Amino acid sequence: MITDEDTAAPLRFGIVGYGDAGRGIHARLLRAAGHVVTHVVARNPDRVAAARADWPGVVVVPDVAALAARAGDLDAVVVASPTANHVEHAHALLRAAVPLVVDKPLAVDAAGAREVVSAAEADRVPLTVFQNRRWDGEQLTLRALLEQGTLGTVHRFERRWERWRPVPKERWKENDPVGGGLLLDLGAHLVDSAIQLFGPVVTVTAELRALATPTEDDVFLALRHEAGVVSHLAAGGLIGAPGPRTRVLGSTGAYLVTSYEGEPTPFGTMDDDVAEPHEGWLVHGEERVPVPRAPGDHVDFYRAVEAWLRSGGAVPVDPWDAVRTADVLDAARVSGDEQRVVRLDRS
Repeated sequence: MITDEDTAAPLRFGIVGYGDAGRGIHARLLRAAGHVVTHVVARNPDRVAAARADWPGVVVVPDVAALAARAGDLDAVVVASPTANHVEHAHALLRAAVPLVVDKPLAVDAAGAREVVSAAEADRVPLTVFQNRRWDGEQLTLRALLEQGTLGTVHRFERRWERWRPVPKERWKENDPVGGGLLLDLGAHLVDSAIQLFGPVVTVTAELRALATPTEDDVFLALRHEAGVVSHLAAGGLIGAPGPRTRVLGSTGAYLVTSYEGEPTPFGTMDDDVAEPHEGWLVHGEERVPVPRAPGDHVDFYRAVEAWLRSGGAVPVDPWDAVRTADVLDAARVSGDEQRVVRLDRS
């Protein structure tokens, strides 16, 4: 637990897994937020060496049980292991009563996600989920436009996460038939974004294919929200001409984001003639106006984690949101397998 004497000290984090997510994302953001990584779970010699180079004096342990035994030396743990291990690792750390940040998705299905959240509540252990894309400038800018009513009544939300990657990476995300695939990986971000913006989902229609990997690498979801908005969400790795990143259609205009994180698109030239930082365009037929980018950064997630742990601030991401996202992803699997519309139980 964090005591009054500890409030000026950096928070001490453990990280389960020190690969693309653990080192490449979480450790980098923790450092930027002013925290320290004091313990790492890793067995691969290269990752052990990387952890020791990044964090002098770090304690490297071979498994989650060994980390749980050191819970008293930690303020929180980040679970950045492969998705198929999230439930097992989360339960082990919840039993040690250490606050948890679990990378998205929380579990491979809604049943597992619900188990973890219920256990955390029963044991009164703080739990949140790393939905860092809520802090994208794109998402924050769109939220502001919606709150201002700039687009009028929205009837369609489109978001694409499309890449040209004809030679897939050799890693578990592309090859694990249980925890891998774009539905769980990018789909978790896309669905969370849609629900955050437009509320609960009532029906799901999905098309899921494996084109270049053993797991889904071509994903399309159509969600109908309770509020009447329809979300069209797509992710793919074999997209030679990625479409516009985001398009939101409303009764008084549209919001369009043509590029994303340097991924080339045929629409990139739309952004080349504006010097000031902006995040997409307001479009009315032939008229287009650049939209100022709302301030925000992924490191703000860990700043929110600090406020949550130190002073009882709001949980950065309600873990029940991860369950609601998992419900939609489960429905997408059924829809894709059975080629039908799936209605979600709202009871």
